[in-house]
Amino acid sequence: MSRFRVLQFNMQFGQTWSDADPDRAPIRLDDTLAEIRRHEADFILLQELERAGPAGVQVQPPLNYTRLCRELNGYHGWFSYPKADPRELPFGIGLAIFSRTALQDAFRLELPSPHIEFNFHGRSTTPTDRVLIGARTSIDGRELELLNVHLLAFFMLGSSSTQHPFQRNLVAERLVAARGPTILAGDFNVSRLDTLVQQFADKGFTPVQQTEVTWRRRPYVLDHIFYNSPLRCVAHKVVPTLASDHHALVADFEFVD
Repeated sequence: MSRFRVLQFNMQFGQTWSDADPDRAPIRLDDTLAEIRRHEADFILLQELERAGPAGVQVQPPLNYTRLCRELNGYHGWFSYPKADPRELPFGIGLAIFSRTALQDAFRLELPSPHIEFNFHGRSTTPTDRVLIGARTSIDGRELELLNVHLLAFFMLGSSSTQHPFQRNLVAERLVAARGPTILAGDFNVSRLDTLVQQFADKGFTPVQQTEVTWRRRPYVLDHIFYNSPLRCVAHKVVPTLASDHHALVADFEFVD
């Protein structure tokens, strides 16, 4: 495998997109699977696999992840929910990495959220914590580290991750610890990219693109694939899809000799 393909996709627990009423669009995991399969990626990094239940209940085993494991033949998987919390809102939670090659040294890193009060359906609450997951794999004798993250959407709370950089800083610290070729993908939920891109550039990581919108609800570039200097990005594209409120981001890489 001299080249390999990475798919970054916030699948919004299988909820499809409807221009007329996006919040009530039907959930069709078959559409999610079709979107994932059509890219023929070697590594698949997904966010919002499951929908949080009432009072933050996390179904065990996770239903969507379990089905993806069954349907995605030939892939190895690693999944984690964020820390369980009764404040969790009824949106998508949970991260997964799927790999055509065996995964090892899987881990999770807690990303605490700050105490910012906001109103949700007439109730005052504060945001729950997020999580970063990672694992290592080997491609034709070359090691590769895969990192997947879903950060808090501060812009939805009238703030920004520049004002509250703790989660980003923890991710940046993990980039410093990366050994060799590393991919970091995810939904970074940053509406203004300059500071994020510069922060990760200071750690040796570059985004495959930062101009094409990846979210349907607002014209923001939220989804990214970052990579470091032992890798070369040879192709990338944002692929519009109706299988989620996020578009798919696909990138092809090769190792730098």
